[in-house]
Amino acid sequence: GTVWPEPKSSAAGSRTMQFIEQFKKRNWKITFACAAADSPFAIDLEKEGVNKVSIELNNSSFDEFIKTLQPTIVLFDRFMMEEQFGWRVAEHCPDAFRILDTIDLHCLRLARQQAFKEKREFVLDDILDTDVAKREIASLYRCDSTIMISEYEMDVLQTLFKIDQGMLHYTPFLLDQLQQKDIENWPAFEERQHFVTIGNFLHEPNWNGVLFLKEEIWPLIRKQLPNAELHVYGAYPSLKVTQLHNAKEGFFIKGRAESAREVMLKAKICLAPLRFGAGLKGKLIDAMECGTPSITTTVGAEAMHGALNWAGAVTNNAAEFAAYAIELHNDKSKWQVAQQNGIHIINAVFAKE
Repeated sequence: GTVWPEPKSSAAGSRTMQFIEQFKKRNWKITFACAAADSPFAIDLEKEGVNKVSIELNNSSFDEFIKTLQPTIVLFDRFMMEEQFGWRVAEHCPDAFRILDTIDLHCLRLARQQAFKEKREFVLDDILDTDVAKREIASLYRCDSTIMISEYEMDVLQTLFKIDQGMLHYTPFLLDQLQQKDIENWPAFEERQHFVTIGNFLHEPNWNGVLFLKEEIWPLIRKQLPNAELHVYGAYPSLKVTQLHNAKEGFFIKGRAESAREVMLKAKICLAPLRFGAGLKGKLIDAMECGTPSITTTVGAEAMHGALNWAGAVTNNAAEFAAYAIELHNDKSKWQVAQQNGIHIINAVFAKE
């Protein structure tokens, strides 16, 4: 692992735990090895029946560890981990089946971020020139199989890099279906209030999205809804984040949410104006699982809903974004349709069965 899993801090952490749940169901013996420092927010792996081992980068002690362990299967969380440890696994456990989990396609996310910085439209060919692409694709070729979270990214790998489809394995978020009893327990339209956005601030697309809200979108919403509030949640907020707090403008920086679910259930609408990024968005999954409609961008909704209607609205334009948010906030019947769309998406696209 790149970091010890924090399912309450990031979608990547939740996804890691979904894999562990599947491995446990098969009675596999699981060891989670990581070189990162311990975090007070990391899940207690030993309680989950997982052997937890601290390893060091660039240290021969890893060779001894892997030689003794002799795993059948090794899963690398992100290509950087495969770069660091893959060759050592190959050397000491040549028969181990090696799997790369990209989490999201880093070369896609970073090329989009670069295009945004340069104030121009992103084109797919932007990816080809990057060092990250060369490293990520090389890592993929060194492994026996690669787990992909996004069908769009699988498509990019096949069309742009001519990766054989047989090397890629599609595994999105693995979720329980929403049952009628779950849905009946959701707070109704009248019981909910305010707008919410949520996301780990160590992740650049989340920070940029909050900035977009503060500077362009939220002033337009407040003009029409002077009593509305936006509650901004996210783990690891830095000073530049907390400085955006402004109670007079109804813009509240709340920091880490103890429970993303509780926060989402109380809110009327989730706002996720992501201008770049990749993978699937945990905040939008959380929203749909709580019956909370969302407004997002094409990057936000990418690979999230198949051919189904979005659970709210999708636009990249700040004025349209604000208009959709106001409309959903005020129109109960449209809000309920958006909520139903979210139920269909969770049950059709992400049901783990």
